[in-house]
Amino acid sequence: MKSTFSRWIVVITGALLLAVYASSVFAAEAKWYPYPVQVWDPPFNMDSPRKNVEYVPLEKASKKWNICVSFPHMKDAYWLAVDYGVVSEAKRQGVKMQLVEAGGYTNLSKQISQLEDCIASGANALVIGSISLEGLNNFVAEAAKKGIPVVDVINGISSPAVSAKSLVSFGEMGYKAGEYLAKLHPKGTPPVKVAWFPGPAGAGWVEAGNKGFHQSIANSAIEVVATKYGDTGKEVQMKLVEDTLEANPDIKYVVGTAVTAEASVGLLRRRNLQNKVKIMSYYFTPGVYLGITRGEIMAGPTDSPVIQGRIAIDQAVRILEKKSYLKHVGPALYIVDSKNIKTFQKGSSLAPDDFKPTFKVD
Repeated sequence: MKSTFSRWIVVITGALLLAVYASSVFAAEAKWYPYPVQVWDPPFNMDSPRKNVEYVPLEKASKKWNICVSFPHMKDAYWLAVDYGVVSEAKRQGVKMQLVEAGGYTNLSKQISQLEDCIASGANALVIGSISLEGLNNFVAEAAKKGIPVVDVINGISSPAVSAKSLVSFGEMGYKAGEYLAKLHPKGTPPVKVAWFPGPAGAGWVEAGNKGFHQSIANSAIEVVATKYGDTGKEVQMKLVEDTLEANPDIKYVVGTAVTAEASVGLLRRRNLQNKVKIMSYYFTPGVYLGITRGEIMAGPTDSPVIQGRIAIDQAVRILEKKSYLKHVGPALYIVDSKNIKTFQKGSSLAPDDFKPTFKVD
């Protein structure tokens, strides 16, 4: 009898400790703010002046709003980080969230169809990571006519009918990657050949990243000998890098999407090129993080995608509740490399290791 009683005490104590731990974890997550961001003013123009602000979200939504979130895909850890951001903030603010993903950057019509279904099922607001810079403009205009706010997250939508933007300048992301290389190889030093993999053609963030990268290396010894566009699936990017290495055996750097960087690590190792060709990403994922810690990837700028997801949900709630909101917000960008990999704020850029893709918050 005593033994049974003791076991129950252990079980109850364990449950209480687990509850306290879970509560403390939630409390820690709730304190992601205030977070340093930049605000574009006037909004929706990436060339507008920016000011630094400490972002503070609402403590709680006034009602259980229904927010539909649309992503291009969930094929890489970058979008998993954004997923973690929107899921965490929806839970914290007490709103419903449904997430749909189109399966890739070639599936614009599917993304539009999914968003139409969101409206038909009663979504109060939409948060969209767009497949195309211009391809959703007609849909966004129709949503606006119906009084449904659209928050443009991460990728960029050119329609003036969007209600808010939670995103950074991918032009600046590309610029920072190129600038990092340009400092290593300034004008007047021996030319260095680079292969550049900006991502899927036609996506707004890719066009911006490509432009920024080329601007930053214009006055340097960097020579881009190949530019290859493609979907951010690992197999697609690996094939692009493989073909490029075959055609250009004297390449010194592979620079591109995080998926490109991750795929290149094993590919270079198999070809015994890991000491001859260096790798750089122009955004940040767990694979890039791991590659930098192991010395396999040089560096990558981070745009804090978890925070962008959180802010997008907060903007949607503020708009629905007719509260003041910042129309165009993005976390300040910075490069992560071997010098700061151990000290940067990991939770702003990466989902927790045990987080799984989540498509619904009730």
